[in-house]
Amino acid sequence: MCNGCASLAELVLRFIACFILLVIALLSMRLDSELLLGVLQYAAITSFYLDLRRRGLEISALRYEDMVSRPLDTCRVVLEFCHLPVSLAELAVRAVDADSQRNSVLARSVVGRFTPPPPLTPGKRTRANELLEHYAMPPLDEPHTVEGTLHGPPAED
Repeated sequence: MCNGCASLAELVLRFIACFILLVIALLSMRLDSELLLGVLQYAAITSFYLDLRRRGLEISALRYEDMVSRPLDTCRVVLEFCHLPVSLAELAVRAVDADSQRNSVLARSVVGRFTPPPPLTPGKRTRANELLEHYAMPPLDEPHTVEGTLHGPPAED
């Protein structure tokens, strides 16, 4: 393990504690929309990720947008970060393209049938930003890339 990293058992215990705190937060908050649930999940998990980085764990993030817009480049960067052969990038892209939830209620074919979410009301925006502030995250409208995010080569025009 890297210098200064906690033991694997300690990391697992920290993850479980983070999960328990998330459940307690869910039980004690009034989350009147799926958006607020998603914001809470993002904030808690990102906070846990940043804590692991501060403790010295060699962990990095990816931007979903990069994975969607430039999957091959992004897979190359991830493989390089993991010290794996970059020659596996095309195979990795095929694996990512497969619907891992194909036999569940989260299958792309099922999720794709849902209508777009309702507009973000000022009240929900305020509540979401309060949740983000609680976890020391920037507000919804502030562009933000999480510390330690992997970046590939610049996109070609």
